[in-house]
Amino acid sequence: QVQLVESGGGSVQAGDSLRLSCAASGRTFSSYRMGWFRQAPGKERDFVAHISRSGGITLYADSVKGRFTISRDNAKNTVFLQMVSLKPEDTAVYYCAADPRTGAVDYSHAYVYWGQGTQVTISS
Repeated sequence: QVQLVESGGGSVQAGDSLRLSCAASGRTFSSYRMGWFRQAPGKERDFVAHISRSGGITLYADSVKGRFTISRDNAKNTVFLQMVSLKPEDTAVYYCAADPRTGAVDYSHAYVYWGQGTQVTISS
């Protein structure tokens, strides 16, 4: 089992940048594939980005491709989401997710462990 704690959210202007972090407990962080999702008020939780166990494979939602970068530091049990050129439509609660299995990575049911979320608000 792994526990996830997100941080780094906040309120910024359009065009600004933010870096989200997700710290994981446990000694087997490198055995988990990791993902970031987001949920805006009244909407479903949407896939944002995925990173493989080694960090060698990444996948992004089309809406964030070229603006967001997911990375991980297995030595520090942490996954990051660097966000640049932020837009008002990026406003949401951002969730970190982890899963030890293999398979699809771009939908919420593919991940069994979730953090509590961190709010990101982008004003125009």
